[in-house]
Amino acid sequence: MSRTSTASDAIEPFHINIPQPALDDLKLRLNLARWPERETVSDWAQGVPLDEAQALIDYWRTHYDWRRFENRVNKLPHFRTTIDGLGIHFIHVKSKYDDALPLLLTHGWPGSFIEFFHTIPLLTDPMAFGGKVEDAFHVVIPSLPGFAFSDKPTESGWNTVRIAKAWIVLMQRLGYQNWVAQGGDWGAGVTTILGHMRPQGLLAIHLNWQFVFPEKIPEKLLHDEQRAVDGANKFLTDGSGYFHEQSTRPQTIGYALSDSSVALATWIYEKFHAWTDNKGNPSDALQLDEMLDNITLYWLTNTGTSSARIYWECQAAGAVRFAGPKLDLPVAASVFPHEIYRALKSWAQQKYSNLIYWNELEKGGHFAAFEQPELFTEELRAAFRTLRHA
Repeated sequence: MSRTSTASDAIEPFHINIPQPALDDLKLRLNLARWPERETVSDWAQGVPLDEAQALIDYWRTHYDWRRFENRVNKLPHFRTTIDGLGIHFIHVKSKYDDALPLLLTHGWPGSFIEFFHTIPLLTDPMAFGGKVEDAFHVVIPSLPGFAFSDKPTESGWNTVRIAKAWIVLMQRLGYQNWVAQGGDWGAGVTTILGHMRPQGLLAIHLNWQFVFPEKIPEKLLHDEQRAVDGANKFLTDGSGYFHEQSTRPQTIGYALSDSSVALATWIYEKFHAWTDNKGNPSDALQLDEMLDNITLYWLTNTGTSSARIYWECQAAGAVRFAGPKLDLPVAASVFPHEIYRALKSWAQQKYSNLIYWNELEKGGHFAAFEQPELFTEELRAAFRTLRHA
C-alpha cells in the first residue's frame, strides 16, 4: 500500500495496494486453521457456532477476492495527513454542487470507512438518487487512529477527546468554515465530544447511537422505559465480554487477533450477528463479501490490537459513560430498532437541550449506514435540512 509519512500539515493522496505476499500469507493461514470442538448449545449463546465459523472461513479462503474490493474502493479519493504527530487516513468526496454541506462521518469498532461506502454517492449527488440539490453533502470520512490506514499510536492518550480535537484540525485544514458531524458507536462518542467542544463552524451533530441514560432510574418504569433498561442490562450482562477484554487487556487479546485470521474473523463476525437487524444470520443484513471486506481490512492492516486499544484509552480517561453534562449544540438523532441500546426521546431531551430532530425507524441496526444506506442518507438529509441556510 502507498502510505506516505507527512511531517507537516500537507494533505497527500493515498492509494491502497496490498502486497501479494500478504494475501498469500492470509490464504496459507486459512488453510492451516485448527478448529475447536463444537459448541454444546444449539444457538449462538456461546459465540459463533462451529458450522457458521467454518462456512465463513471456507468462503474467505476459496471465493473472496480482496483485489475486487481494492479496485472498487480506490476509485474514491483517499488521503493522509499528519495531525498531532499521527498520520490520519481519510476519504474526501466533494459534491459537484458548490453549496453542499460539509459532513464529517466517524465510524466505530468493529467498523471502518467501509460502512459508509454505499452512502457516499447518495450523499454527494442526491439528484441522481431522487433527492434535491439542496440535500447535497461534501463527505469527509477519517479512519480512527489505530484503524485501517491511519497510523497506530505508539503512546497512550489517543482517547475520544484527543480524536475529536484531531477531527477539528482536519476540517479546518480542508478549509471548511461551516460543517456538521455524524457518528455511531465510537463515532458517536467522538461526535458527542465535538458537540461539547463546539468548535467554530460546527453547526450541529447527528447520532445513530445516543449515549443517554437518566441519572436516576425511576422505581416504576413505563413500557418503553423498561425496554430501554432491559436492553442496556442485556448488553452489560451478556453482550459485553469483548468490551471488558478490550478495555482492560487489549494487548493480550491482540496476540490472537494479530496472529490468527480465524480469531479475528470470528471476533468481528459475532458482532455482525449480534448487532445487525437480521433474522438469525448476519447475511440477512449484510452481504458476506461486505463483511469480509471489513474483516480483511482489519487483517491486512494488522489493526486488531491497535483498534481494540480505543476501549482501554477511553476507560482510562473515564470517557465511557452514558450520563454526562448537557449538550446545547443542535443535536439530531435517529434510533434504529436493532441498536445495542435504544434511548428514549424523553431521556435524550434531558441531555440534549437543543434536540432538533428525532426519528425512530422500523428497520436497521447498529451498523446503520452499512445495513441501510438509503434510510441512513434520508435521515441525514432530514436532520440537517433546516440548518443549511441558517
